Amino acid sequence: MKKVLLSAVALLAFGFANAQEEEKANGGFAKGDVFVTGAFTLGSEKTGDVKSSSFEIAPQVGYFLTENIAIGGKLGYMSSKAENSFGDTEDMAGFAVGAFGRYYFTPASQFSLFAQLGVDYSSMEDKLATDYKESEFGLGLGAGLNYFVSSNFSIEAGVAVLGYSSNDNGGASGVDSTNSFSFGGDWRAVTFGVNYKF
Repeated sequence: MKKVLLSAVALLAFGFANAQEEEKANGGFAKGDVFVTGAFTLGSEKTGDVKSSSFEIAPQVGYFLTENIAIGGKLGYMSSKAENSFGDTEDMAGFAVGAFGRYYFTPASQFSLFAQLGVDYSSMEDKLATDYKESEFGLGLGAGLNYFVSSNFSIEAGVAVLGYSSNDNGGASGVDSTNSFSFGGDWRAVTFGVNYKF
């Protein structure tokens, strides 16, 4: 009877230790964690005789101040070119900077939800017309979720909920700025990404 009892206790202890190891292996966030993510896109399009191409790279880094609160920033570069058969061209290039704060619900779990508040600034200029430069300022509130597929990698999905932006449209005399406001989750515009946690 003692052997059966000892075997049962040993089996339970092994099962508990194994469950703890699996829980750690499944990931989750904790205070002091750093994660990286971002965007990298290449695109091309042709409509009639107009050909266009675009490029963007925007790395993003976040740091957990507490178990639930993460702050971070991003830096980006983007360019776009368009040309038609008459030789008319447009060559735009610019940069973007941004900061964000997130509140994570159940951050230590394999699956967690978060709310994000972010601010962004971007500037684009026409390389062929030195007098044209436009800038845009934006604020956004969004929601998302993370799912850890391993201890370091997670898949992330997010959707914008509330947004405001102001674009000066080049700031030329007589040209009005464009101010935009949006509310509501557009589930046709869900973003997907991969995070790497250090």
